[in-house]
Amino acid sequence: MSRFAQLGPKIRQYGASSARMFVYCAIPSACFIHTVFDYAGEITPSLGPSMLPTLNMAGDMLMIERLPGWRKRLRVGDLVAFTTPYDPGRRAVKRLLAEAGDTVCVDPKSKHPSFVLVPKGHVWLQGDNFNNSTDSRVYGPIPLGLLHGRVTWCVWPSPRRIKNGAEILPGHFTDS
Repeated sequence: MSRFAQLGPKIRQYGASSARMFVYCAIPSACFIHTVFDYAGEITPSLGPSMLPTLNMAGDMLMIERLPGWRKRLRVGDLVAFTTPYDPGRRAVKRLLAEAGDTVCVDPKSKHPSFVLVPKGHVWLQGDNFNNSTDSRVYGPIPLGLLHGRVTWCVWPSPRRIKNGAEILPGHFTDS
C-alpha cells in the first residue's frame, strides 16, 4: 500500500474535527476583526501627492480611528479619511480646514476670491499640497456621512503619530 493510500483513513478520521475547529476558530476571529475594523479603527494606505509633505507620495500605511465619539473629537487641522463624493469607490485623506458655520476662502491666491459658508452637517477638507489636490475646492463642502475616521498614526514606513496641523497666523484673519 502506498504512503498516500494510508493517509486517506487519517484524513477522514480528522476531517470532522478540522471542520469543527474551523467553525469554532475562524468564524469568531472573522467577527472580531470585523468589529475592530468597524468600531475601533483600521489600517489603510494613502497614495498620491495631495498631502505632501505630511504624507509620502509613494504611500504610507495609516491608522484610522473610529472609536465611539470620534466625530465629536474632530478639530480643525485633523487629517480625516473620507469617500470622495464623485467616485464612491475611492477613498482619500485630507486635512479638515473648516467645520459647519465657518466661512472659507475657496482660492486665496485668486484676484477675485470667493467665499463659502460651510453648511450644517458638512466640513471643508483640503490637501496640504495646495497646487496638487482634488478636495473641497472641487467637491464643495463634504457631508459628515462620507467621513470614515480620523487619522491618528502613520504605521509604515516611518512610524509616527499624526498630530493636528492647525496653525493660527496672527493678523491674517479679521472679523470684518
